[in-house]
Amino acid sequence: GYRVSLRGNFFGRNDTYMIFPEYNPREHIKLDPPVNIQSNATASKCQIWWSLWNVPWYLAEILQYELQYKEYSMSWEVALNKTLPSSLPQVEIEATELRSGTAYTARVRCKVSENENSYHSQWSDWSQTTVFQRADVPKVSEKILNTKTMQYLFIPLSFGTLLYLFWSCKLSSRSREKASPALTFPRQLLSFSHSIVCTMGILR
Repeated sequence: GYRVSLRGNFFGRNDTYMIFPEYNPREHIKLDPPVNIQSNATASKCQIWWSLWNVPWYLAEILQYELQYKEYSMSWEVALNKTLPSSLPQVEIEATELRSGTAYTARVRCKVSENENSYHSQWSDWSQTTVFQRADVPKVSEKILNTKTMQYLFIPLSFGTLLYLFWSCKLSSRSREKASPALTFPRQLLSFSHSIVCTMGILR
């Protein structure tokens, strides 16, 4: 610990003023702000990470961080704040917290965790900012969607065509008295082939 005092000459008198009778630097820490803050946004989340500057390793392990982010065009007074539970220099923001197509900016600051008894500090200044924007979810092509729909319809259409041909042949065989069976079957086969070709044409 230290004893801190102020000495000065005031109106021809030398006076000494006691400021801190016992000053312990480890209880009055103000760290440098985080540096090199970066971000990477996808359609599902945004990752933000940073580095520390001039922070001893024994303090880096007991730090807590506060993240502040906002829409790029808004003021910091309306920004959202997150106190991070981990001492790791990184954070993830879920895409549900971000508006699609909107640019955001974020910054971070640090201090010794409030759960620590050996050291005490105040918040550092805010870091530089990073800008990010949530990636849009790719839309399924309408052409691909229509093709898949027709593929699902192909099986019931084919089955219905077969049923129609079957009943058509059965009814025709009852009504025909003189027609040759050898000539009737090729006609039904031709009709079935024509139906299949039409169905494949729709799929294409």
